[in-house]
Amino acid sequence: MNFTRHLRAGALAFALSTTALTGAMAQDASLDLVEPLAQYKIYVAENTAELVKDTEAFVKAIKDGDVEKAKELFAPTRTSYEAVEPIAELFSDLDVSIDARADDYEKGEEDPTFTGFHRLEYGLWEEGSTEGLDEYADQLMEDVKELNSRINELTFPPETVVGGAAALMEEVAATKISGEEDRYSRTDLWDFKANFDGAYKIFDLLKPVLEEKDSEEFLKTVQGNFDDVYEVLEEYETDEGGYVSYTKLSDEDRNLLSTKVNTLAEDLSTLRGKLGLG
Repeated sequence: MNFTRHLRAGALAFALSTTALTGAMAQDASLDLVEPLAQYKIYVAENTAELVKDTEAFVKAIKDGDVEKAKELFAPTRTSYEAVEPIAELFSDLDVSIDARADDYEKGEEDPTFTGFHRLEYGLWEEGSTEGLDEYADQLMEDVKELNSRINELTFPPETVVGGAAALMEEVAATKISGEEDRYSRTDLWDFKANFDGAYKIFDLLKPVLEEKDSEEFLKTVQGNFDDVYEVLEEYETDEGGYVSYTKLSDEDRNLLSTKVNTLAEDLSTLRGKLGLG
C-alpha cells in the first residue's frame, strides 16, 4: 500500500515538473502526454522494484554456489530489466554495467571490466561454476539498486519514451534476433517477450491520445502487429510458463519473427510525428 502510494506521488511530482517543449504545438503535445508519461513512470518504478527483489534471489543463489538455481533464476530475473529497456538511454551508465555483452570489451569474456548479467551468464553456462562470480554478483546488485533509486527523480522526456519503443523494436529485429544477447544460456525468448511488453505498454498508454487524433486505423494496425508477434512467441512457451531454448527455433522461424518485429518497428517509428513531437 505504502509502496504504491509512494510511486503515484512520485509520478504526480514528475507530471507537474515535465519540461514544456518549444512551440505552441509541441506544448500542446506535451500536455496531452503528461498523464500517459506519469502512468509509464509508475510502470517503470514497479519493474525496477521487482528487479531488485528478483536480483537479490539470483545473487544469493550465486553466492551459495548453487549453479542450477542461479540458472533457473537468470531469465525471469532479467525480464523486469528488459521491460524498461525502451528508456535505457536515460541511465546509459548503468545499462552498460548491467547489460553489456562481451563484444563491447577489448578482451571479451576475459576482460575484467566485463560485468553484469551477461558476465554472470557466461560463468554459469560456459564455465559451469559460480567460482569467481561473487564480485560480479555484488556489482550487479549494487547497480540495480542504484537504478531503482534513480527512477523517482528521473525526468522522462516524451520524445525519448515514445521514440524508445520503436528503437527497441529495431534493435530486436537488427541484432537480438541473431541470438547475440543471451548467447550462453539461449534464453533469448524471455528477453523478447519482456521487450515487447515494454514497448506495448508505451503504445497502450498512448492509445487515448492517438484516438483523439483520429488514428483509429493506425491503432488497429499496430495492435494487430503486436498480436502477431505475441502469437509467434506463444508457440514456444513451455508448460511452466517460460520459453524453450532459442536453439529450438529454425531459421524460418527467426526470419518470420524478424519480419513481424521489423513491421512493428516501422509502425512505432511514426508515433513521434503523430503525437506532434517532431
